Amino acid sequence: MSGENNIEKSLLEIEKGLRLEKCKKCGCMKDAIDCLGQILQVSNERFRQGREKMKPIEYTCLGCNYCFAAAAMNFLPEAFCPPAAGEYHVLGGGVSRPVAVSTLASVGLAETLADAKPECLCLVGKTETENIGVEKLVKNTITKPDLRFLMVAGRDPDGHQSGKTLMALSKDGVDKDMKVIGSPGRRPILKNLAPSEVDAFRKQVRIVDMIGCEDPEAIMKKIKELAINTSATCGCGHCSETVPAIEARRPEKHKMDKKGYFVIIPSRDKNAITVEHFAYDNKLLHVIRGRDARSIYSTIIKRGFVSELDHAAYLGSELAKAEISVEHEFKYTQDKALEGRMGNEK
Repeated sequence: MSGENNIEKSLLEIEKGLRLEKCKKCGCMKDAIDCLGQILQVSNERFRQGREKMKPIEYTCLGCNYCFAAAAMNFLPEAFCPPAAGEYHVLGGGVSRPVAVSTLASVGLAETLADAKPECLCLVGKTETENIGVEKLVKNTITKPDLRFLMVAGRDPDGHQSGKTLMALSKDGVDKDMKVIGSPGRRPILKNLAPSEVDAFRKQVRIVDMIGCEDPEAIMKKIKELAINTSATCGCGHCSETVPAIEARRPEKHKMDKKGYFVIIPSRDKNAITVEHFAYDNKLLHVIRGRDARSIYSTIIKRGFVSELDHAAYLGSELAKAEISVEHEFKYTQDKALEGRMGNEK
């Protein structure tokens, strides 16, 4: 189907909607007309006539069973209708801002939060529709790599159910037709997003469900809680909790491994590594040969030749160095730093 035919279908949906008084006062229709106006550059007579029928907006969204505005926008492919920037407040200030907030249909709540400027809040704005609105939010989110949490608060618009659509998008993604799986919205089809953008969104942020909450103080308190230890989250977007960062410290001492110690001998000529396992009286217990570090340490661990985790870690590190020395033909010297503590490796 050509772009021209899609524009014609979009105009028809707007014309049908504007026969209803409620659509002439609805924010959904205003958004659709504004977006279509970016394409037609107001040179289309039918478009101008439709825009002139609009009245002062009295409500952002009515949650109609069938939304003419949403249908109009879904007829337009990405090339003909790039998503508008959206009514979002982007906050800066040189500090880490890992939290975004969608206030759904609660426009005043977005303004209140933007004016309060919580120090960890990066982005705040409304998301009134389950298609165009969600698309705008996804695009705004993935262009800000420091974002880790998306809080969904405010009133979820009836019919559109944009909040529950965001929850469903995070949980199950989209199907082959870019329809949000499990969304209760009327037309949750994200035609202006690529599957890769949806994947990036789902991996980047965790959705925090505060749907129905319109208390700015409660929301700002939650923003602060989410920001704590954000740097320690994995960033996958699916972790249910933040975890504290643990600073690594050098060990004060190591336990001697009662199973003995190891001498590692790489051979460039044979393209192999030999490991000799000794008891502490220097009696040779085992000889293990292999061509790569993983095979050797797996064999040693499987056969129970080590009994201390730090000894096993040391052995894996040294075997990796030995393997590299064989591959790249440089001299290998076994680390003696742990010799006395690990069991006098020689």
